[in-house]
Amino acid sequence: MIRSLVLASGLLAALAPASAQTWPQRPVTFIVSQAAGSSPDVMARLVAARLEQVIGQGVVIDNKPGAGNVIGAQAAARAAPDGYTFFFATSASLANNPFMMKKLPYDPVKDFAPVALVTRSNQLIVVHRDAPVKTLSELIAFDKARPGKYSLAVDGPRNLAGVTAQALNHVAGTKFVLVPYANINAGVQDVIAGRAEVGIFSISIIEAHVREGSVRALAVAANKRVSAFPDLPAAAETIPGFDFSGWFMLMAPAGTPADIVTKMNAALDEAVKDARVRDMAPKLGYELDPKTVGAPAEAAAFLRAQLAFWEKTTKELGIEPE
Repeated sequence: MIRSLVLASGLLAALAPASAQTWPQRPVTFIVSQAAGSSPDVMARLVAARLEQVIGQGVVIDNKPGAGNVIGAQAAARAAPDGYTFFFATSASLANNPFMMKKLPYDPVKDFAPVALVTRSNQLIVVHRDAPVKTLSELIAFDKARPGKYSLAVDGPRNLAGVTAQALNHVAGTKFVLVPYANINAGVQDVIAGRAEVGIFSISIIEAHVREGSVRALAVAANKRVSAFPDLPAAAETIPGFDFSGWFMLMAPAGTPADIVTKMNAALDEAVKDARVRDMAPKLGYELDPKTVGAPAEAAAFLRAQLAFWEKTTKELGIEPE
């Protein structure tokens, strides 16, 4: 009996590393916590199309939207840590939610193993095309001379654009009136029509309207310029340290074998270096690192820094979890 147990345990020990070494043997799944057609979904599908060729298996996109990214994040956290389910995570799900929700049913650090920071997703600060301002500094000065005159369209007071707008008011001393929209496309249309004078929108949503001239872009709401609009200043050029970019990170459920995480990291790095991905991502408003996605340890360090940033930001703005 003892000899059988020893043999069995030896067999399991031998099989475990072999399983990781031969990964993947079947399709993998990316859980996306927003609906099909959303910003993270579009980027996940762009990367997945190339990743399939790299790993020799299919990559299934499983959209689980709802509850501010919580449904998808929770499903990913509870998935088997076998290397066949990953979370294509938004910055909101990992860095914002811990400071916005009192009872978050997952821990962004303990429940996941970072694989790689995939891309950043930036926002533009825009105004109605006939607004009498052409730069962010002019907009700030205009508002200070007429406090409370301009309304600012955002996707919600506790979402990325809403917090960005609150931070702008706090740091720049402006008094823009925030107008949240359940349907952000309605907010875009109101800025185009002049019903709202200012808006903060993701590049993927507003880019076409900027290029056709129906709205005027003043700045990228980040600390550096973006390749989609190389001549457009970063907000940090006017307000030092101002950086409210979103981002997407690939996460594995905690307990996923480290060598599988390393292999997926390498495969992902190869996928995002593909010419089509490099060409399409900036056009859709995403910024890829020019060299590499970075190692899992770098992604973990980035997440810790973002959690510290959002903890500090929400405290400064007086935002309490609900």
